Amino acid sequence: MPLDNKNIILGICGSIAAYKSCDIIRKLIKLKANVKCILTAGGSQFIRPLTLQTLSKNKVCMSMFDIPENLEIDHISLADEADIILVAPATADILSRLAYGRADDLLTCTVLASKAKVLICPAMNTNMFNHKATKNNIALLKDYGYNFVSPEKGELACGDCGDGRLARVETIVSAVDGLLS
Repeated sequence: MPLDNKNIILGICGSIAAYKSCDIIRKLIKLKANVKCILTAGGSQFIRPLTLQTLSKNKVCMSMFDIPENLEIDHISLADEADIILVAPATADILSRLAYGRADDLLTCTVLASKAKVLICPAMNTNMFNHKATKNNIALLKDYGYNFVSPEKGELACGDCGDGRLARVETIVSAVDGLLS
């Protein structure tokens, strides 16, 4: 299941599950993929850019307004080079913004500007995940052609038990491989 030279954009949103992105990066790189991370403002509250940069060996992108080193517009260059955009963990907020075409940060702009496959891995409180608005947003995104790895049932960080736990890293990596094969 090697992913030789596949360009994977990993969007990391504000969820306690953001720490699992480190393992996702390591496993993708072990399969020879090139991983670039987009860290949302919320995501940066849970994991630091330096950690992601060290693991991915690539600059971590956070803002559309950073001065690019190579004079390229980040969201367009990232969108163009992506073989797949993986959003893991994906929050209820990012699902809503993507479902309604909001382009108000680097991750949403990159997804909207890209023709690459999109794989979304939700992670949130079980009540949020099962809320009708979230279910409607997921249905809309599936209608757009986005792919999903469903969250698992289990104990959540808040102490609740139910749907909403980020899928196992192996399951996510296998889904990426399946979409790129």
